[in-house]
Amino acid sequence: MNSDVAMNRIPPCSAKAVELATGDELVIFDPEGQQVSDLVAFADEDRREYLSSGRSLDYASRLWLSTGDILYSNRSRPMFTILDDSCGRHDFTLTPCSKDTFEIIYGEKEGRPGCEGNLAAVLAPYDIGVDRIPIAFNVFMHVAIDADTGEFRVLPPLSKAGDSIRLRADMPMVVAMTACSAGQSNNFCYKPIDFQVVRCSD
Repeated sequence: MNSDVAMNRIPPCSAKAVELATGDELVIFDPEGQQVSDLVAFADEDRREYLSSGRSLDYASRLWLSTGDILYSNRSRPMFTILDDSCGRHDFTLTPCSKDTFEIIYGEKEGRPGCEGNLAAVLAPYDIGVDRIPIAFNVFMHVAIDADTGEFRVLPPLSKAGDSIRLRADMPMVVAMTACSAGQSNNFCYKPIDFQVVRCSD
């Protein structure tokens, strides 16, 4: 990693957005361990094109994607290539947590926005509203699936302090990431997420 590239921090239970050009590299770090980051992306030239869980898993023919895999858009175009991955376990099946998640699953009434609301807030300047937030690439999230029953459990992330994943942008896009707000996803301890953007021109 280029030590001159700025490190950006996403505080616990919040989100940030960044614009990427083709060839830029996005490196997401778990600085303290066991913290999930929900990532969504939208094509710059037409924001109706977005990072698609269904297309990506369909073309890979497996649930867990890692080094060498391509993440596709809903129009079957490559959006990211995973260049390096020190954790090796992420989720691409469960939707971002939301106010409803906290009420239905956790019984909370405070009305926290969750990752869905946090993503929508940082994407609002790009005219992307809450109803357009898709299933995220849940970086570092650990979901276990029973092979016989199909039952799934959200377990503590396998990521350790300093683990990272490096993604190359395969088209110009706007990307939003969170430090996830859901207790089950983060072993009920809310921590920051760090990221770097390595510009292809650097």
